[in-house]
Amino acid sequence: MAKRPRDPSELAKQVFDIAIGEREDTVSESKRHPSKRRIGGLKGGKARAKALTAEQRRKIARKAAQSRWKAA
Repeated sequence: MAKRPRDPSELAKQVFDIAIGEREDTVSESKRHPSKRRIGGLKGGKARAKALTAEQRRKIARKAAQSRWKAA
């Protein structure tokens, strides 16, 4: 899959060609529908927290709190 051109005039020409059907769009399916990617991200944190033990969660929370207070 070829990348889209960085030059604005070449990009405009490519978009126009795609719009009139002279050229096939090269953007992957996941970039056309970002909402499908977001679904996995919404599940990730909850699934990870469920898999961790209470001690592991405590250790992560303690480390996060220490780094927050260190930055202030």
